[in-house]
Amino acid sequence: MSHSFAFARHWGAEPLADGRARFRLWAPGQGIVALIADDTGAKREMQPKDDGWFEITTDAVPLDSGYWFELEDGTRVPDPAARAQMDDVHGPSRLIDPRAYSWLVPDWTGRPWHEAVIYELHTGTFTEDGTFAGVEARLDYLADLGVTAVELMPVAQFSGARGWGYDGVLPYAPHPVYGGPDALKRLVDAAHARGLMVLLDVVYNHFGPDGNYLHLYAPQFFNPKRQTPWGAAIDYTQPAVRQFIIDNALYWLEEYRFDGLRLDAIDQIHDPSKPTIIEALAAEVRARITDRHVHLTTEDSRNLVDLFEREEGCPKLYTAEWNDDWHHVAHTLATGESEGYYMDYPPDSAAQMTRALATGYVYQGERSTFLHDAPRGEPSAHLPPVAFIDFLQNHDQIGNRAFGERLSTLAAPEAIAALTAILLLSPHIPLLYMGEEWGETRPFLFFTDFHGELGDAVREGRRNEFKRWKSFQDAHHRAEIPDPNAVETFDKSKLDWDKRDAPEHRARLAYTRDLLALRQREIAPRLDSVGGHAATRQETDGRCLHVAWRLGDGSELSVTANLGGAPTPFAATPSGRRLFAQPEGAADALREGHLPPWSAIFHLAEGTP
Repeated sequence: MSHSFAFARHWGAEPLADGRARFRLWAPGQGIVALIADDTGAKREMQPKDDGWFEITTDAVPLDSGYWFELEDGTRVPDPAARAQMDDVHGPSRLIDPRAYSWLVPDWTGRPWHEAVIYELHTGTFTEDGTFAGVEARLDYLADLGVTAVELMPVAQFSGARGWGYDGVLPYAPHPVYGGPDALKRLVDAAHARGLMVLLDVVYNHFGPDGNYLHLYAPQFFNPKRQTPWGAAIDYTQPAVRQFIIDNALYWLEEYRFDGLRLDAIDQIHDPSKPTIIEALAAEVRARITDRHVHLTTEDSRNLVDLFEREEGCPKLYTAEWNDDWHHVAHTLATGESEGYYMDYPPDSAAQMTRALATGYVYQGERSTFLHDAPRGEPSAHLPPVAFIDFLQNHDQIGNRAFGERLSTLAAPEAIAALTAILLLSPHIPLLYMGEEWGETRPFLFFTDFHGELGDAVREGRRNEFKRWKSFQDAHHRAEIPDPNAVETFDKSKLDWDKRDAPEHRARLAYTRDLLALRQREIAPRLDSVGGHAATRQETDGRCLHVAWRLGDGSELSVTANLGGAPTPFAATPSGRRLFAQPEGAADALREGHLPPWSAIFHLAEGTP
């Protein structure tokens, strides 16, 4: 039996059973819109509908052929909701049948969130060929590593062949350079066959600077009175705009069977509506998809809590948030860096790490020096630990550095070992960035594929971003920052898979794999019903910490650590059996009342719910 899935969108082209297709476009700035068949040039005038919509049902465009929308002045534009393009973002869209792919694992119901260990990757640099098929070929490796969720950086089509994906302009079309729609479905299908979830990063705060034609026929899509770092904000007070985005989320979840979405930088989404687009999207997903696990996560620098509230232990809207605070305090502890947003995280104190582990955020209403003494955040201790996604590295925290350095080139190995243990064994949800598991040293740089004036502007804009950093005050030093549009910048960012065979990297990989096996065996099963206010902590002014969490089965997990480079007296009496200690001898030292440099010791005490 053939198993296929399709989601009927309000925007764009939908093939029908009788060989025709329905085409819809919201173009309130136009009086006339026509559909053009690319292979024959056949032109069909679309019928105007209420509220700026145009529609036509016709057999003029055969499956797998191209089509355009033609505006009043003769300008031809691609379908903003195209499932695929014939070529680049400036060319015709391609009519495809979403039911053509037959799923091999149609009954996949996902995995519960408490089992999540996320592995973030960029499709173009994860393997040498940079395709969905390349990722698929490494799925057995990822399953053996012990991760349970593969998170893809954005795959919607952007201008050119190289980019991070956050400058997408066709949010329904998987980029053809990665392999296109069926290759992406095969990747998700193959991951499910191995018990792996697949999450997708989506961008709803802006469109890229090249290939977005919405302003020509739907200027109401944007609100020029509200500006973001990328230009005029998307106007989410418009019903058609809201539908475009909500449909997009449902499309990825239903037609491609993704297990969840990560919404990029929602703090840059301005929406005075009630409910907001962020709330409405999650509510629609929760109402529609009830037969399998679906996880919605966010990136938001504001440290808010309303989106993550629970009802009978289940997320009402969003499942978890990327916890920048945890990263920032871990990074300053490991490297001593204090510029930019790191100025809010003193490098000589573990008190902030203690707070993050115990209650979620570091900033819960306190004033931020980086934000010019403005308050940031809300109290978060009432949320369960699994509402926070922690990481030592991710695409932003590596790639937004001028030279894309990974932590493995910035911090001592013993510091990374201790912090990795805390990352992978705490009851928060851990995230690894591709190659981190073996200590990859190649950079992950910022790269694009823009040309002409736009290419020049991106190159100079990238270099000027670093003027405020002390080490880049000199223009000659800024000129050394890699050109985002150079092919070699992209090539340098590809993983070196052969590096895993070097002794020090092989040891690091084994260390990561052992920690993940311990997490899945001893910790993840106990996180099922863990609630808020789960932690107690031992306050300290130094580099040591002790945090204990009451887990869902009534057991107590604790960590005792010294996050500094000197041995330190510290009195803590964890209960239960020792799960893990790093370095060797750290547990004996703790019993004697002190902790070695960069040590982390985990205990587990059995209990009753």
